[in-house]
Amino acid sequence: MALWRSTFIVSAMTMLSRVLGLVRDMVLLNVFGAGKDFDTFVVAFRIPNFFRRLFAEGAFSQAFIPILTEYKTQKLHAEVQILISRVFGCLLMVMSTLTLIMMILAPVVLYVYAPGFHNDPAKFDMAVSMFRLTIPYLLFMSLTAFASSILNSYGSFSTPAFAPVLLNVAMIAGAWWVAPHMNPAIMALGWAVIAAGFLQLAIQIPELWRKKLLIPPKIDFKHEGVDRILKLMLPALFGVSVTQINLLLNTIWASFMQDGSVSWLYSAERMTELPLGLIGVAIGTVILPSLSASKAEQNQEKFKRMIDWATRVIFLVGVPASIALFMLSTPIIQALFQRGEFDVRDTQMTALALQCMSAGVLAFMLIKVFAPGFYAIQDTKTPVRVGLMAVAANAILNVIFIGFFKIIDWNAPHMALGIASSGSALVNAGMLYYYLHKRNIFRFGPHWKKIFLQYGIANIVMITALGTCLHWYNGELSQWIRVAEVAGLCIVGVIAYAIGLLASGFRPRHLKH
Repeated sequence: MALWRSTFIVSAMTMLSRVLGLVRDMVLLNVFGAGKDFDTFVVAFRIPNFFRRLFAEGAFSQAFIPILTEYKTQKLHAEVQILISRVFGCLLMVMSTLTLIMMILAPVVLYVYAPGFHNDPAKFDMAVSMFRLTIPYLLFMSLTAFASSILNSYGSFSTPAFAPVLLNVAMIAGAWWVAPHMNPAIMALGWAVIAAGFLQLAIQIPELWRKKLLIPPKIDFKHEGVDRILKLMLPALFGVSVTQINLLLNTIWASFMQDGSVSWLYSAERMTELPLGLIGVAIGTVILPSLSASKAEQNQEKFKRMIDWATRVIFLVGVPASIALFMLSTPIIQALFQRGEFDVRDTQMTALALQCMSAGVLAFMLIKVFAPGFYAIQDTKTPVRVGLMAVAANAILNVIFIGFFKIIDWNAPHMALGIASSGSALVNAGMLYYYLHKRNIFRFGPHWKKIFLQYGIANIVMITALGTCLHWYNGELSQWIRVAEVAGLCIVGVIAYAIGLLASGFRPRHLKH
């Protein structure tokens, strides 16, 4: 029940964040459209966001939480405080230096990550200015991830899970109230990002103080705990961030494509993040401290049961989410974004990208469960090996499908990037499972035959219900009526899926861990 309760807390807070995130994207695309200016913001913001997930939420958290959990389980509180102090000092120094270097080398960084922008000097200069404005977000979010990791290790999930809500609020406020007073207006989003980074860190400080875990920083790279974290973190830098690396590579390709390509991919990616954030990230966040504790206690059976439970939940939600995003791609994009500067063509192009990306939703979610299985036992080399395979797959698929769409003269080459992302995620999840199976950490045992049958029946029922109801969908009505229609379709899908599960013999008690 503890895992379910923690997962529910994180999922509820993530739901709030994702709903506000959808409102945010509706506001941003309505105000700025899916054109040149918004492309520059997406690229400029994606870079600090990439490094945030690479260094902070990615490799750092995956390396720090197992070591901190081990200290908490086996050592005195004073030793835990010393570890936190030393990690704090080292992290602050490294990320401050990196932030400063990237501000100085902003044109070089933008040339590497968005080389296509260099063909348009005005677009490139705006992207450089936006990047310099947003890069301090990396420092704030690194410290936020540090604070979140500590609180999660001590069983506190609500405040860290709530923090992303502030980013959405700040960006909505920036678009509505600050943008009209700025020239260019898009720069308001840069200031909003900085404010959000500060606020997300600030709200976690009181709880750290109450738990006596707000320790002044001290730089000591020779500390035993810091040394072990670094040894785990360096290979994990690559392993946990394959998805982000692939998305960044896709941004590079998209920068050479027609204006709007970056924005279309961004909007589609945001939709796939809804189920990923609600369940995949929530379970991944909750399960790593629990797996690390089981490892510290040498309880191998409990360790296996937790991964099995998490995988059952992922399949329960991930498969129907992937199917529904594919089937409802056009209605969803029409309902949420088609308004103001976001026109019918933007809807069509974004829906195509969403259909391509929906194929990888289940795989993206499984990665959030399978990867912690290795990090909890302090094995960072295996995810790196798998990550290399996934990035190679993404690069090869990009070349193949971009070439294919060019040969057939298709006017939506950005679809190739969505297909490549999904293919890469499937390779990543599949190979992680292969190594989990090989090392007898997790296997689809005999009980999974019944689970797959039950889930299969439920998804067939849902597909039938959605396919029938789509005949009555009318995308020519006002936006709020379209939103109501899509909400109704989603409700029908959920009800049909639940009926299918119950008819197949599935009961909620079967998800006990």
